[in-house]
Amino acid sequence: MTQYLDFEKPLAEIEGKAEELRALGRANEEMDVAEEAAALDAKAAKLLDELYADLTPWRKCQVARHPQRPHCKDYVEALFTEFTPLAGDRNFADDLAVIGGLARFEDQPVMVIGHEKGSDTKSRIERNFGMARPEGYRKAVRLMEMAGRFGLPVITLIDTAGAYPGKGAEERGQSEAIARSTEMCLKIGVPLVSVIIGEGGSGGAVAFATANRVAMLEHSVYSVISPEGCASILWKDSEKMREAAEALRLTAQDLYKLGVCDRIITEPKGGAHRDRPATVESVRAAIAAMLADLGGLEPAALIKDRRQKFLDIGSKGLAA
Repeated sequence: MTQYLDFEKPLAEIEGKAEELRALGRANEEMDVAEEAAALDAKAAKLLDELYADLTPWRKCQVARHPQRPHCKDYVEALFTEFTPLAGDRNFADDLAVIGGLARFEDQPVMVIGHEKGSDTKSRIERNFGMARPEGYRKAVRLMEMAGRFGLPVITLIDTAGAYPGKGAEERGQSEAIARSTEMCLKIGVPLVSVIIGEGGSGGAVAFATANRVAMLEHSVYSVISPEGCASILWKDSEKMREAAEALRLTAQDLYKLGVCDRIITEPKGGAHRDRPATVESVRAAIAAMLADLGGLEPAALIKDRRQKFLDIGSKGLAA
C-alpha cells in the first residue's frame, strides 16, 4: 500500500475512492464500477502530474525521505551479482548503517559501498537510520583501499541524513573518520562514481561522494545540513524549514547548475517508490554510462579528474 506525503492528501482521497469502488465490484459481480473507477484513475493521474510538475525544495526533501523509496540494499540486490559483503573496520566493530562488499556490475568486478536506512522499525534501528558511526567510515576506507589495490571501480550509493552525532561516535573520532574517508576517495587510482539515491546529508554523504562522477535521482537532495537544522540555527525555529530548503539550493536541479552533480536521473512520476523497477533500471543506465565515461583512464588521470571536479565546483553556476 502506498504511503502518502502531506501534500499528496488530495491524491490519496481520489485513489482511495477508486480502490473502494473496485472492492465493491469484487464483492458484488452485478455492480459495474469499471467506468467510474477509470474516471477516478484519470483524475488521479492528472493530479499526480500537477503535484509533481514543479515541486518546491521542501517537497523534494519529503519525497527523498519517503519510507517506501528504494534503499541501498534494494539497489544492491537488483543491480549487482555475486555480492559478497565485507564487514567491520578491523578496529572496533561493524557498522550496519554502511553496506559494502565485492560484486559484479554487468559482469565487471566492482566494489560497492552505501548507506542503508532500513525498511521497517526493526531494521531502521539496527541500521541507525543510515547514520554511520566512525567504524562505518573506517570500513569504507578499508574497502576503498582494497579496491585501489586490486584495480576495482568503486560505486557508492548515498542515502543518509548525516553522520551520527552521538557521544560515543564523537569519542571514537567521527570527524577524523569522515576526513579519512574523503581523503581516500580523492587518492584512489580507480574510477569512483556515486549516486545520491535519497538524502545526501552533510559530511556523512561527502565521505562517500567525493567521486569522479556524481549522479542524483531527480527528487533526491544533497546539502551541508538538513533544512530543519539550518532553520534551527539561523531562525531559532525548525518550522522555518521551507525557507531553509529554498535557501540551501539542495535539489538535484540546483546542484547540476553548480557542477556539484554531473547528471540527473529521471524518476517515475510520483517518485522512485511508485515504480521501483523503472527507477532501478534508470540508475543502472546512469552507473554504466559514468563508468564508461571513465574507462581507459590511467590512475593518475582519474585522480587528477576527480580533484579538478571539486576545484571547479561553483564556477559553472557563477559563470551563468
